[in-house]
Amino acid sequence: MVDIATRVWNHKWKIDPIVRSLIDTDFYKLLMCQSIFRNKPDTQVTFSLINRSKHVPLAKLIDEAELREQLDHVRTLSLSRGESTWLRGNTFYGKRQMFSPEFMEWFEGLRLPPYQLERRGDQYELTFEGKWHEVMLWEIPALAILMELRGRAVLDEMGRFELQVLYARSMTRVWEKIEVLRDIPDLSIADFGTRRRHSYLWQDWCVQAMHEGLGDAFTGTSNCKIAKSREVEAIGTNAHELPMVYAALAKDDAALAQAPYDVLSDWHDEHEGNLRIILPDTYGTKGFLDNAPDWLAGWTGIRIDSGDPATGAQTAIDWWKSRGEDPLEKRVIFSDGLDVDKIRTLHAQFADKVKVSFGWGTLLTNDFRGLVPNDALAPFSLVCKAVSANGHPTVKLSDNPNKAMGPQDQIDRYKRVFGVGEQAAEDVVV
Repeated sequence: MVDIATRVWNHKWKIDPIVRSLIDTDFYKLLMCQSIFRNKPDTQVTFSLINRSKHVPLAKLIDEAELREQLDHVRTLSLSRGESTWLRGNTFYGKRQMFSPEFMEWFEGLRLPPYQLERRGDQYELTFEGKWHEVMLWEIPALAILMELRGRAVLDEMGRFELQVLYARSMTRVWEKIEVLRDIPDLSIADFGTRRRHSYLWQDWCVQAMHEGLGDAFTGTSNCKIAKSREVEAIGTNAHELPMVYAALAKDDAALAQAPYDVLSDWHDEHEGNLRIILPDTYGTKGFLDNAPDWLAGWTGIRIDSGDPATGAQTAIDWWKSRGEDPLEKRVIFSDGLDVDKIRTLHAQFADKVKVSFGWGTLLTNDFRGLVPNDALAPFSLVCKAVSANGHPTVKLSDNPNKAMGPQDQIDRYKRVFGVGEQAAEDVVV
């Protein structure tokens, strides 16, 4: 087992790459990338870093030269032969050759496109512009780099024994959470923690701990590199990025209202079974489900990623019933701001109503709350989102208005088109 504290101590090396591979990313990014490669190859998109936690001054904490060094390193990466073989030949969700030869040939030759970085006060402005299926692959490594460099800035002030104690305490915290989860019958839980992890080594440790501690209840990890190296399932489906860009490309209000369903129609043509998971909250869950075509009710399940999770799950259950579907045959995946108490509560509330699963993210792979002075390692809300497509701004409404993004006039337009009324604001954990 890797001695993480010693490795952190040795980060004084000239460069210790934070992102080690192009498949050190979430599985859903590769699935979406293939869909975009096939369906929207000429779409030009801009991604931008957004720090929702303004109290964390990233540009004061992270040296710009070191940030550029890490970003430049990512641009040197390409698929290794072993990684290509794994993607081409492995079974994902029960299907071989999930990735087409055409996509894999393109991916094997990919180098990530240039980035633009500027300091704005105490924050960084980091953007990526280009073909959608190329620039989208910057999202996860960019977030991982910034999260880990922020952590390194804090850890750099600590001595070797202090680091040993810090990681011993955090390991104990993770294991105590696992012991709580062990008592939940028929639990189904996966690691979704790549985007805001403390570090690659820490996420890898957490996955190993979950695998050993929970056995079959641990269903896999979203991180492709860790899934490959630890021989666990790669988990993931699709994200808000798809409807956000499809919507931005809409020519009028009618096309805008149809855009989220066009996304899933394309997905329906490409995937089946457990990959047919609806993410309904981009422009409000209730309105999305009320206007959804009947064929979507036949999909496998729904992921709840914003708003009150119990309300979202009950809305899905009621919708399935209204469309003549048996909720007990459907899956609800909870994935927003989870920790053990919320997992335990939601499982108890819905286990006899639907098939319940959990995608556990930041508070698995980055819970160092209260372990250093001034809570300087506490997780914070950092995202990298598509902000425009072919020159048109993107919008996300969410079931939580605190997660809404886009120009205000467009937010107002989207609310009108999608019939979004009053929403209950929830604290944004991550």
